[in-house]
Amino acid sequence: MLTVLRYVERNALLANFVLRAEAWRWSSLPRRLHGELGESPDAGPVALPHNWASLVNRPETEAELQRLRCSVVRGAPFGDVEWQRRTSEQLGLQSTLRPRGRPRVRPEVQPNNDSRPL
Repeated sequence: MLTVLRYVERNALLANFVLRAEAWRWSSLPRRLHGELGESPDAGPVALPHNWASLVNRPETEAELQRLRCSVVRGAPFGDVEWQRRTSEQLGLQSTLRPRGRPRVRPEVQPNNDSRPL
């Protein structure tokens, strides 16, 4: 949950629209931090760490971005492998976890014809 929320709240920073994520006025981050522009967003199911703004402003690793983008592109649940499996089964999203395209056809094993008479 926190990884996805962090990804969303740092979008403007990643796009180089701002120097700090909380400077993007259309983001939920300034409202979350300071109650700016109306009500604060819902607290959500997970408590945010006290240093949330600094975590949002810290760059994601390439591995984090790759996992997140893969999940977004495929429409797959984001989380650890077991949680993804359970959630995709509950929501009927199993196909989002399989590789794209047709499965490869395994070549049939050909009999060895080395026993031919000379």
